Amino acid sequence: MIEKPHPSAGAALSDEAQALNGRDNTKIHIPDDVASSGTLDRLVDTARDYARQATAENTNAAYKADWAHFTRWCRRRGADPLPPSPELIGLYIANCAAPDTKAPALSVSTIERRLSGLGWQYQQRGFVLDRKNRHIASVLAGIRRKHGRPPVQKEAVLAEDILAMTATLPFDLRGLRDRAILLIGYAGGLRRSEIVSLDVARDDTPDSGGWIQIEDAGAVLFLRGKTGWREVEIGRGSTNQTCPVHAIEQWLHFARINFGPIFVRTTRDGTRALDARLSDRHVVRLIKQTVLAAGLRSDLPDAERVALYSGHSLRAGLASSAAVDERYVQKHLGHASAEMTRRYQRRRDRFRVNMTKAAGL
Repeated sequence: MIEKPHPSAGAALSDEAQALNGRDNTKIHIPDDVASSGTLDRLVDTARDYARQATAENTNAAYKADWAHFTRWCRRRGADPLPPSPELIGLYIANCAAPDTKAPALSVSTIERRLSGLGWQYQQRGFVLDRKNRHIASVLAGIRRKHGRPPVQKEAVLAEDILAMTATLPFDLRGLRDRAILLIGYAGGLRRSEIVSLDVARDDTPDSGGWIQIEDAGAVLFLRGKTGWREVEIGRGSTNQTCPVHAIEQWLHFARINFGPIFVRTTRDGTRALDARLSDRHVVRLIKQTVLAAGLRSDLPDAERVALYSGHSLRAGLASSAAVDERYVQKHLGHASAEMTRRYQRRRDRFRVNMTKAAGL
């Protein structure tokens, strides 16, 4: 049963909306028994900055949107989102899976993400959301059982594919940049956000997600991931035409980049590099554009071919093509488990170990 809101609930929700539009919800302040001072006030600001960086910027934005959606849903039904009510949240996720309006039903993965967002938001407000409560867990289990589908995997870009894709690019400045993006993304098994967040050196820019160190034998990428920093080694290729490190060197040299973001925008005529860092959406557009130009999966209509590929196609391609022990691929991709690495492999030797014969049959 949904209780009617307290008379002040409307004002509370209004305050929530204002908080979502600007003020940070990280509750860090000076203890009541400690006298305030300029130094302590500055430390509070510093601590808040660190707290905000505990989760990625995109994750924070998603959690913020999740809370806004939930509070709107509560307001339309005369319910109060605070404190957390497992019964209410069970009804909410049920409505997400089977809306009572013309809104589209959400996927299981989106509903699970919504729950994570609500849990995080409640935590910031001093509450704990018990996702194991039967009112939430049983409803979510039913949603998974009825609406769950196997994950849709994007097509992997394999070695022969990446060569065909880079061959379609011109040799002007923009072509040099895009060739370097494809080759380093493939050889490094990088996410699109990791590619565009690279700087030339450490601490070049505040929004840097890592930097590159070029050596004689190859390049070392220092990347900031979800759980901390990791290093990715990219060796030199067998020829300059296929070498990701050589492609990076060519781009940096002719674009005259020695500081700041590695991958930046160019002028329309492709003759001069600009200062603005590329968006990760450019990587997706580049992959789709070169897939069409190279004629990959030409057995399908163009719309279906484009839908098959995404930024993750580069990571899946490396995981599927690298003929090395799975442990090295796992470390290279920064996965916590071998099972996650296997999800990226599109042409694994599934029956290399025959457990049936090993069991005596």
